[in-house]
Amino acid sequence: MKIVQITDLHLVPGKQDMHGVNPYERLSKCVEDIQQNHSDAELCVISGDLAHKGEVGAYEDLSEILTRLPMPYRLMVGNHDHRDNLRSVFPETAEDPNGFIQSSVDLDAGRLILIDSAEKGEKYGTFCQERATWLTDQLEGCDGRPAYLFLHHPPFEIGIPYMDGMRMLHGADLLADTIAPFTNIRHMFLGHVHRPIAGSWRGLPFSIFRGTAHQVALRLEETEYLVRSHEPPAYGVILLNTDSVIVHYHDYLDNTAFVAEADIARRQKQL
Repeated sequence: MKIVQITDLHLVPGKQDMHGVNPYERLSKCVEDIQQNHSDAELCVISGDLAHKGEVGAYEDLSEILTRLPMPYRLMVGNHDHRDNLRSVFPETAEDPNGFIQSSVDLDAGRLILIDSAEKGEKYGTFCQERATWLTDQLEGCDGRPAYLFLHHPPFEIGIPYMDGMRMLHGADLLADTIAPFTNIRHMFLGHVHRPIAGSWRGLPFSIFRGTAHQVALRLEETEYLVRSHEPPAYGVILLNTDSVIVHYHDYLDNTAFVAEADIARRQKQL
C-alpha cells in the first residue's frame, strides 16, 4: 500500500514569497507531481506547519491547492498553525474530545495515528496526559494490527542544536512510556525540522522529510540564528507492506534527465 506525506508548507496569504522562495508555487508543483506519479496512493498525510503564521488567507490558499489532490488527505498541525483558523476553513478536520487536531485512519496496511504535538504560542512541541490517554485508546483499538505514528515535532534531538531547542521539549518520556507496551508500532513519521533524516528512537524506526518551502541547513554546531537553505523541496512516498516499511524521499523539482537501459544500448550500437 502506498501513501504520501507532505510537510512544512509554510503558506503565506496572497501567494507571497518567504525566505526567498514561493511556498504556494512549490506546493502547487508538489501536488502536480503527485498527480502525475503517485495518483494511486491511498492517502496524503500533511504533517503540520501548513501556514507560516496561521492566517485564514493561507489556509484558504491551501484549500484551493488541495482540490487538485487525487486522493483523500488528512491535515495535522505544527507550531506555526492556528487551530481555530484552520477549522474555520477546514471544518471537517478531525479532532479529539479535548480539541486537539488528531485522529486515526484505518487502512488495509494498518492504523495511521496522527498526533497533535503543538503547544499554543510556542515553537517547541508537547505531549500531555490527555494526548497520552487518547493515544492509548487508539493503539488498543488496533487489536494487534500494525500501527504507524505521525507527529510534527520529533521527541528527540536530531543533532542540529538550534532545531533541537524546538523539538518536543515536554512529554517525550511520557510518549515513550505510552507506546512502550505496544509491539505493533512499526514506524514513526515526522516533520518540523526541514531535513531528510532517518534513524531510530528507543528502538522505533523514524523518518523525517524536507518541507515543500524553505529548508534548514545541516549545521551541527551551535548557531546564533536558524540557518535556512534553498535545498530542493521534497515529499515522502511510503510503501507499507506486510513485511516491510519502505520510505522514498522524492525531490520533485529535480529536472535530471532519465536514461533507460534501452536508450544506452541503442546509442552504443550507433557508435
